[in-house]
Amino acid sequence: MVSDVESGDRPEKLGIREVAVLAGVSHMTVSRVLNGHPNIRPATRQRVMDVIEQLDFKPNSAARALATQRTQRIGVIVDSSVEFGPTSTLRGLEFAARSGGYSVTSVAMQDDASLTPEAAVGHLIAEGVDALCVVAPRSSSVSALRRISIDVPVLVVKAAKDPNFLTVSVDQQLGTTLAVDHLVALGHRDILHLAGPLDWLDARGRERAFHARIEQWGLKVRPIVVGDWTADFGYDYAVGLKGVPEYTAMFVANDEMAFGVVHGFHDRGIRVPEDVSIIGFDDLPLSRHFIPPLTTVTQDFYALGVKAMEVLRAALEGREIPQRSKIPSELVVRASTAPPRSS
Repeated sequence: MVSDVESGDRPEKLGIREVAVLAGVSHMTVSRVLNGHPNIRPATRQRVMDVIEQLDFKPNSAARALATQRTQRIGVIVDSSVEFGPTSTLRGLEFAARSGGYSVTSVAMQDDASLTPEAAVGHLIAEGVDALCVVAPRSSSVSALRRISIDVPVLVVKAAKDPNFLTVSVDQQLGTTLAVDHLVALGHRDILHLAGPLDWLDARGRERAFHARIEQWGLKVRPIVVGDWTADFGYDYAVGLKGVPEYTAMFVANDEMAFGVVHGFHDRGIRVPEDVSIIGFDDLPLSRHFIPPLTTVTQDFYALGVKAMEVLRAALEGREIPQRSKIPSELVVRASTAPPRSS
């Protein structure tokens, strides 16, 4: 039974142990109630909550960590110098973390390898994180993670199932299939794929899905062009062509390279979409304002971050963990695609 706490009887310093004494339970029971542990009897939970309400008790993060042996902190490794997608994913994860009483500590890895995966993991583990999330990973980084002994749950944002890690992803295969099918429906039978760097898991996923779909349609198989995600690469590729290409459409692995291709084609007098139709991937905010507005595949990066945090919370809080979670992608049709030119 909980006795009323008069203002004069209120402890000068409130903490989990003071709540436990007044509720007649152990401090570990109080910490389980605060963290939503399911194995608490309803009467006990209510008794603890009554004391918390009477005391207007607000546990600080240090006290919670001491009682639960957890810091309520998620470590995020952003394995990318690309800004829009990974940044949006991180924002979604941070929002979901704050809503659940967690904080986020992140480190960014750049292309110059100044910070290795091993060093990034070591830094975050030293910060006392309860779990790790890797955003926009490269296959080399995932391989490095497998060689590291990590004693906390690890989630990797990637499409393929992995026996070592939790995974979530945008459905890359669906997005690619929608793009190819749209071009085929317009009448295109000769499509070039401008891929991203194939060490990137998303780029590899789109490249494999592209080849699988054009083979299903019985289309001409062309060697792919491998880019570096930048508009400069797309521009240089386009202006380097000697004339109007034989292919009538391009599926480009991200919007930035697609922007560069459209710019380069314009400078060469090659018209989009009259001579070549172009589809991008990402649906960057500028895509709708480009000339012509870019047909592209939209990815809900923010929802991806929220889903990643949901999976990590399930792992940390002892709930059933979905081993694979995919966010649907959608095709956004704009003016950069049209039926092929007459032969």
